[in-house]
Amino acid sequence: MKHKKKTWYVYILECSDKTLYTGSTNDLKKRLRQHNESKAGARYTKARRPVKLVYKEKASSLSAALKREVQVKNFTKEKKSELISW
Repeated sequence: MKHKKKTWYVYILECSDKTLYTGSTNDLKKRLRQHNESKAGARYTKARRPVKLVYKEKASSLSAALKREVQVKNFTKEKKSELISW
């Protein structure tokens, strides 16, 4: 039995207060739903619902996604805005 390789994503959400949240996941639809509806969403986004997906990029592995997530989290808001506008 072959295992399908999971696709990982780094994503940016825009919260209702116009702040940005960066995360990573291998199931973007499920994670967005969690951020907006469930207790499994991040503490930061729970208080700033609704959130909307404004950026996503594929990563080759969990490790690559986590490294990129840290990199994007350290961007200034201006640099994140540039990334989003591509």
